[in-house]
Amino acid sequence: MERMTVRKGAVLAVALVWALAGCRQETPRKAETPPALPAPQTLRSGEALFQQYCSPCHPDGGNVSDPKRTLHGSDLRANQITRPGDIVRIMRNPISRMIRFDTATISDQDAMAIAEYVLTAFK
Repeated sequence: MERMTVRKGAVLAVALVWALAGCRQETPRKAETPPALPAPQTLRSGEALFQQYCSPCHPDGGNVSDPKRTLHGSDLRANQITRPGDIVRIMRNPISRMIRFDTATISDQDAMAIAEYVLTAFK
């Protein structure tokens, strides 16, 4: 009989803890802050650099050699290219017929400006 009382008490204690855990208030989650927009100067610089280095093969965000790999947002997302660093990585190590742009040709800062321009201009 004593065992039965201890077991009932343990079951009651577990049930009580479980019930109370469901009643606790959760702290509200903070909304994720969207990434900051590039500065207007960076976008102007990126646009000028894009016109100089990229527009011959990517007019209006298109792609003259591979129409499935445009710079338009939907195509970039479909190819898992969502951040400026993704674009810079491809500029440095192209995956198709694209010309390779090393740091001697386009600095990291300029490559990032181009990438930010692309992500903003061809949403």
